[in-house]
Amino acid sequence: MNAMDARKLGGAALVGDARETINALAQRLAVSEFSTSDEYRRRIAGLRAEWNDAVDQLRAIDPSTQITQANVIGMVNDASGERDVVICAAGGMPGDLHKLWRPLDPKGYHLEYGYSCMGYEIAGGLGVKMTDPSREVYVMVGDGSYLMLHTELVTSLQEGLKLIIVLVDNSGYQCIRGLQMSSGSPSFGNEFRYRDEGTDRLDGAYIPIDFAQNAESLGAIAFRASNAEELQEALDLAKGTDRTTLIHVRVAVDARVPGFDSWWDVPIAEVSSETGVRDAFERYENARSLQRYFN
Repeated sequence: MNAMDARKLGGAALVGDARETINALAQRLAVSEFSTSDEYRRRIAGLRAEWNDAVDQLRAIDPSTQITQANVIGMVNDASGERDVVICAAGGMPGDLHKLWRPLDPKGYHLEYGYSCMGYEIAGGLGVKMTDPSREVYVMVGDGSYLMLHTELVTSLQEGLKLIIVLVDNSGYQCIRGLQMSSGSPSFGNEFRYRDEGTDRLDGAYIPIDFAQNAESLGAIAFRASNAEELQEALDLAKGTDRTTLIHVRVAVDARVPGFDSWWDVPIAEVSSETGVRDAFERYENARSLQRYFN
Protein backbone atom coordinates (compact mmCIF):
# COMPACT_ATOMS: atom_id res chain seq x y z
CA MET A 1 0.00 0.00 0.00
CA ASN A 2 1.50 3.38 -0.93
CA ALA A 3 0.75 6.75 0.63
CA MET A 4 -1.53 7.91 -2.19
CA ASP A 5 -3.76 4.81 -1.96
CA ALA A 6 -3.83 5.02 1.83
CA ARG A 7 -5.38 8.49 1.68
CA LYS A 8 -8.09 7.77 -0.91
CA LEU A 9 -11.61 8.85 0.05
CA GLY A 10 -10.31 10.62 3.12
CA GLY A 11 -9.39 7.40 4.89
CA ALA A 12 -7.12 7.32 7.93
CA ALA A 13 -3.68 6.65 6.47
CA LEU A 14 -1.90 3.55 7.72
CA VAL A 15 1.19 2.56 5.73
CA GLY A 16 3.36 -0.42 6.59
CA ASP A 17 4.14 -4.06 6.04
CA ALA A 18 0.75 -5.82 5.97
CA ARG A 19 1.61 -8.66 8.38
CA GLU A 20 3.53 -6.53 10.85
CA THR A 21 0.83 -3.86 10.84
CA ILE A 22 -1.92 -6.41 11.50
CA ASN A 23 0.10 -7.95 14.32
CA ALA A 24 0.66 -4.52 15.87
CA LEU A 25 -3.04 -3.70 15.66
CA ALA A 26 -3.95 -7.07 17.20
CA GLN A 27 -1.61 -6.40 20.13
CA ARG A 28 -3.17 -2.99 20.75
CA LEU A 29 -6.66 -4.45 20.65
CA ALA A 30 -5.65 -7.16 23.11
CA VAL A 31 -4.16 -4.64 25.54
CA SER A 32 -7.30 -2.50 25.37
CA GLU A 33 -9.47 -5.62 25.82
CA PHE A 34 -11.60 -4.45 22.93
CA SER A 35 -14.46 -6.68 21.85
CA THR A 36 -17.30 -6.25 19.36
CA SER A 37 -20.82 -6.20 20.73
CA ASP A 38 -23.19 -9.17 20.56
CA GLU A 39 -25.51 -7.09 18.37
CA TYR A 40 -22.73 -6.46 15.87
CA ARG A 41 -21.76 -10.14 15.85
CA ARG A 42 -25.38 -11.14 15.10
CA ARG A 43 -25.56 -8.59 12.30
CA ILE A 44 -22.36 -9.91 10.70
CA ALA A 45 -23.57 -13.52 11.03
CA GLY A 46 -26.81 -12.58 9.29
CA LEU A 47 -25.01 -10.79 6.47
CA ARG A 48 -22.66 -13.74 6.04
CA ALA A 49 -25.59 -16.15 5.74
CA GLU A 50 -27.26 -13.82 3.24
CA TRP A 51 -24.05 -13.65 1.20
CA ASN A 52 -23.59 -17.42 1.21
CA ASP A 53 -27.13 -17.82 -0.13
CA ALA A 54 -26.35 -15.37 -2.94
CA VAL A 55 -23.16 -17.26 -3.82
CA ASP A 56 -25.00 -20.57 -3.86
CA GLN A 57 -27.56 -19.14 -6.28
CA LEU A 58 -24.90 -17.78 -8.64
CA ARG A 59 -22.95 -21.04 -8.63
CA ALA A 60 -26.09 -23.17 -9.15
CA ILE A 61 -26.30 -24.74 -12.62
CA ASP A 62 -29.38 -24.22 -14.79
CA PRO A 63 -29.56 -27.22 -17.18
CA SER A 64 -31.72 -25.20 -19.60
CA THR A 65 -29.01 -22.57 -20.28
CA GLN A 66 -25.38 -22.54 -21.32
CA ILE A 67 -22.87 -22.92 -18.53
CA THR A 68 -21.60 -19.62 -17.08
CA GLN A 69 -18.29 -18.41 -15.69
CA ALA A 70 -19.86 -18.46 -12.22
CA ASN A 71 -20.82 -22.11 -12.73
CA VAL A 72 -17.26 -22.97 -13.78
CA ILE A 73 -15.79 -21.25 -10.73
CA GLY A 74 -18.12 -23.17 -8.44
CA MET A 75 -17.36 -26.51 -10.07
CA VAL A 76 -13.59 -26.02 -9.99
CA ASN A 77 -13.84 -24.92 -6.36
CA ASP A 78 -15.80 -28.06 -5.46
CA ALA A 79 -13.37 -30.27 -7.41
CA SER A 80 -10.25 -28.85 -5.75
CA GLY A 81 -8.79 -30.37 -2.62
CA GLU A 82 -8.16 -28.73 0.76
CA ARG A 83 -4.51 -27.89 -0.03
CA ASP A 84 -4.96 -27.09 -3.71
CA VAL A 85 -4.27 -23.60 -5.04
CA VAL A 86 -6.25 -21.48 -7.49
CA ILE A 87 -4.48 -18.75 -9.44
CA CYS A 88 -5.86 -16.00 -11.66
CA ALA A 89 -4.85 -12.50 -12.71
CA ALA A 90 -6.90 -10.56 -15.24
CA GLY A 91 -10.25 -9.80 -16.80
CA GLY A 92 -13.57 -10.22 -15.03
CA MET A 93 -12.56 -13.48 -13.38
CA PRO A 94 -10.56 -12.06 -10.43
CA GLY A 95 -13.62 -10.13 -9.29
CA ASP A 96 -15.85 -13.17 -9.77
CA LEU A 97 -13.43 -15.42 -7.90
CA HIS A 98 -13.25 -12.87 -5.09
CA LYS A 99 -17.02 -13.14 -4.72
CA LEU A 100 -17.57 -16.84 -5.40
CA TRP A 101 -14.46 -18.86 -4.45
CA ARG A 102 -14.43 -20.47 -1.01
CA PRO A 103 -10.81 -21.19 -0.04
CA LEU A 104 -10.01 -23.92 2.46
CA ASP A 105 -6.32 -23.19 3.02
CA PRO A 106 -4.47 -19.93 3.79
CA LYS A 107 -2.25 -20.55 0.75
CA GLY A 108 -5.02 -21.81 -1.51
CA TYR A 109 -5.99 -18.51 -3.16
CA HIS A 110 -3.43 -16.68 -5.29
CA LEU A 111 -4.68 -13.70 -7.30
CA GLU A 112 -2.81 -10.81 -8.88
CA TYR A 113 -5.08 -7.81 -8.23
CA GLY A 114 -2.62 -4.93 -8.47
CA TYR A 115 -2.17 -4.48 -12.21
CA SER A 116 -4.50 -7.04 -13.82
CA CYS A 117 -1.51 -8.54 -15.65
CA MET A 118 -2.85 -10.45 -18.64
CA GLY A 119 -0.69 -13.51 -19.24
CA TYR A 120 0.45 -13.86 -15.63
CA GLU A 121 -1.75 -16.85 -14.93
CA ILE A 122 0.22 -19.81 -16.33
CA ALA A 123 3.61 -18.31 -15.48
CA GLY A 124 2.39 -17.49 -11.98
CA GLY A 125 0.91 -20.96 -11.60
CA LEU A 126 4.26 -22.41 -12.53
CA GLY A 127 5.89 -20.37 -9.76
CA VAL A 128 3.30 -21.59 -7.24
CA LYS A 129 3.92 -25.18 -8.28
CA MET A 130 7.69 -24.74 -7.98
CA THR A 131 7.19 -23.39 -4.44
CA ASP A 132 5.20 -26.45 -3.34
CA PRO A 133 4.97 -29.32 -5.86
CA SER A 134 2.77 -31.30 -3.43
CA ARG A 135 -0.17 -28.99 -4.09
CA GLU A 136 -2.41 -29.25 -7.14
CA VAL A 137 -2.48 -25.89 -8.90
CA TYR A 138 -5.61 -24.79 -10.79
CA VAL A 139 -4.89 -21.99 -13.23
CA MET A 140 -8.09 -20.10 -14.07
CA VAL A 141 -7.61 -18.06 -17.23
CA GLY A 142 -9.75 -16.39 -19.85
CA ASP A 143 -9.24 -16.96 -23.55
CA GLY A 144 -7.91 -13.44 -24.11
CA SER A 145 -5.37 -13.67 -21.31
CA TYR A 146 -4.34 -17.19 -22.38
CA LEU A 147 -3.33 -15.84 -25.78
CA MET A 148 -1.02 -13.32 -24.13
CA LEU A 149 1.40 -15.86 -22.62
CA HIS A 150 0.34 -19.46 -23.05
CA THR A 151 3.87 -20.50 -24.02
CA GLU A 152 4.90 -21.00 -20.37
CA LEU A 153 2.83 -24.14 -20.64
CA VAL A 154 5.89 -25.58 -22.39
CA THR A 155 8.08 -24.69 -19.40
CA SER A 156 5.73 -26.59 -17.09
CA LEU A 157 6.13 -29.65 -19.30
CA GLN A 158 9.87 -29.20 -19.57
CA GLU A 159 10.26 -29.05 -15.80
CA GLY A 160 7.70 -31.77 -15.05
CA LEU A 161 5.54 -29.39 -13.02
CA LYS A 162 1.90 -30.28 -13.62
CA LEU A 163 -0.74 -27.57 -13.80
CA ILE A 164 -4.48 -27.93 -14.34
CA ILE A 165 -5.42 -25.03 -16.61
CA VAL A 166 -9.12 -24.21 -16.81
CA LEU A 167 -9.53 -21.97 -19.85
CA VAL A 168 -12.86 -20.13 -19.69
CA ASP A 169 -13.77 -19.13 -23.24
CA ASN A 170 -16.22 -16.27 -23.75
CA SER A 171 -14.92 -15.34 -27.20
CA GLY A 172 -12.86 -12.29 -26.37
CA TYR A 173 -12.15 -9.57 -23.86
CA GLN A 174 -15.74 -9.47 -22.58
CA CYS A 175 -14.78 -7.74 -19.34
CA ILE A 176 -13.39 -4.78 -21.29
CA ARG A 177 -16.29 -4.90 -23.73
CA GLY A 178 -18.70 -4.58 -20.81
CA LEU A 179 -16.71 -1.66 -19.40
CA GLN A 180 -16.55 -0.07 -22.85
CA MET A 181 -20.31 -0.26 -23.31
CA SER A 182 -21.10 0.86 -19.76
CA SER A 183 -18.98 3.94 -20.51
CA GLY A 184 -21.34 4.80 -23.34
CA SER A 185 -19.30 3.57 -26.28
CA PRO A 186 -20.59 1.04 -28.83
CA SER A 187 -19.05 -2.43 -28.72
CA PHE A 188 -15.84 -2.37 -30.75
CA GLY A 189 -12.80 -4.59 -31.14
CA ASN A 190 -13.03 -6.62 -27.92
CA GLU A 191 -14.50 -9.84 -29.27
CA PHE A 192 -12.82 -12.51 -31.33
CA ARG A 193 -14.94 -11.98 -34.43
CA TYR A 194 -14.22 -12.00 -38.15
CA ARG A 195 -14.38 -8.71 -40.00
CA ASP A 196 -17.70 -8.55 -41.81
CA GLU A 197 -17.32 -7.90 -45.54
CA GLY A 198 -20.59 -5.96 -45.67
CA THR A 199 -20.01 -3.58 -42.76
CA ASP A 200 -16.18 -3.68 -42.78
CA ARG A 201 -16.39 -3.91 -39.00
CA LEU A 202 -15.35 -6.59 -36.53
CA ASP A 203 -18.92 -7.74 -36.04
CA GLY A 204 -18.90 -10.95 -38.06
CA ALA A 205 -19.14 -14.50 -36.73
CA TYR A 206 -17.08 -15.56 -33.72
CA ILE A 207 -13.72 -17.12 -34.59
CA PRO A 208 -13.86 -20.83 -33.58
CA ILE A 209 -10.52 -21.09 -31.76
CA ASP A 210 -9.66 -24.61 -30.63
CA PHE A 211 -7.65 -23.95 -27.47
CA ALA A 212 -7.56 -27.65 -26.58
CA GLN A 213 -5.85 -28.44 -29.86
CA ASN A 214 -3.40 -25.61 -29.22
CA ALA A 215 -2.45 -27.06 -25.82
CA GLU A 216 -2.13 -30.55 -27.28
CA SER A 217 0.20 -29.25 -29.98
CA LEU A 218 2.54 -28.04 -27.22
CA GLY A 219 2.52 -31.44 -25.50
CA ALA A 220 -0.16 -30.99 -22.85
CA ILE A 221 -3.19 -33.18 -22.24
CA ALA A 222 -6.41 -31.39 -23.15
CA PHE A 223 -10.15 -31.81 -22.69
CA ARG A 224 -13.12 -29.91 -24.08
CA ALA A 225 -16.29 -29.06 -22.18
CA SER A 226 -19.44 -27.33 -23.34
CA ASN A 227 -21.71 -28.20 -20.40
CA ALA A 228 -21.55 -29.08 -16.71
CA GLU A 229 -21.43 -32.85 -17.26
CA GLU A 230 -18.46 -32.61 -19.61
CA LEU A 231 -16.67 -30.17 -17.31
CA GLN A 232 -17.15 -32.43 -14.29
CA GLU A 233 -15.77 -35.40 -16.22
CA ALA A 234 -12.78 -33.35 -17.38
CA LEU A 235 -12.04 -32.14 -13.84
CA ASP A 236 -12.16 -35.71 -12.55
CA LEU A 237 -9.83 -36.95 -15.28
CA ALA A 238 -7.42 -34.02 -14.85
CA LYS A 239 -6.65 -35.08 -11.29
CA GLY A 240 -5.19 -38.34 -12.57
CA THR A 241 -3.06 -37.06 -15.45
CA ASP A 242 0.72 -37.10 -15.30
CA ARG A 243 1.44 -33.69 -16.82
CA THR A 244 -0.02 -30.25 -17.41
CA THR A 245 -3.63 -30.54 -18.48
CA LEU A 246 -5.86 -27.91 -20.08
CA ILE A 247 -9.66 -27.90 -19.96
CA HIS A 248 -11.24 -25.70 -22.61
CA VAL A 249 -14.74 -24.75 -21.50
CA ARG A 250 -17.05 -22.48 -23.48
CA VAL A 251 -19.35 -20.27 -21.41
CA ALA A 252 -22.26 -17.92 -22.02
CA VAL A 253 -20.83 -14.67 -23.39
CA ASP A 254 -22.99 -12.13 -21.55
CA ALA A 255 -23.68 -13.93 -18.24
CA ARG A 256 -22.21 -11.69 -15.54
CA VAL A 257 -21.85 -11.84 -11.77
CA PRO A 258 -23.60 -8.78 -10.25
CA GLY A 259 -21.62 -5.93 -8.72
CA PHE A 260 -23.72 -6.01 -5.52
CA ASP A 261 -23.99 -2.21 -5.26
CA SER A 262 -20.24 -1.72 -5.62
CA TRP A 263 -19.02 1.02 -7.96
CA TRP A 264 -15.82 1.32 -9.96
CA ASP A 265 -14.56 4.88 -10.32
CA VAL A 266 -13.80 4.85 -14.05
CA PRO A 267 -13.73 8.42 -15.41
CA ILE A 268 -15.86 9.14 -18.49
CA ALA A 269 -15.01 11.65 -21.22
CA GLU A 270 -16.61 15.01 -20.42
CA VAL A 271 -16.98 15.96 -24.10
CA SER A 272 -18.18 13.54 -26.77
CA SER A 273 -20.33 13.45 -29.90
CA GLU A 274 -21.74 10.11 -28.69
CA THR A 275 -25.06 10.43 -26.87
CA GLY A 276 -24.26 7.28 -24.91
CA VAL A 277 -20.99 8.77 -23.61
CA ARG A 278 -22.71 11.99 -22.54
CA ASP A 279 -25.35 9.96 -20.70
CA ALA A 280 -22.62 7.83 -19.10
CA PHE A 281 -20.80 10.96 -17.95
CA GLU A 282 -23.96 12.22 -16.26
CA ARG A 283 -24.37 8.87 -14.48
CA TYR A 284 -20.71 9.02 -13.48
CA GLU A 285 -21.05 12.48 -11.96
CA ASN A 286 -24.15 11.39 -10.04
CA ALA A 287 -22.35 8.30 -8.74
CA ARG A 288 -19.34 10.34 -7.64
CA SER A 289 -21.62 12.56 -5.59
CA LEU A 290 -22.66 9.48 -3.59
CA GLN A 291 -19.12 8.47 -2.63
CA ARG A 292 -18.60 8.19 1.10
CA TYR A 293 -15.59 9.89 2.63
CA PHE A 294 -14.21 8.37 5.82
CA ASN A 295 -12.76 10.98 8.16
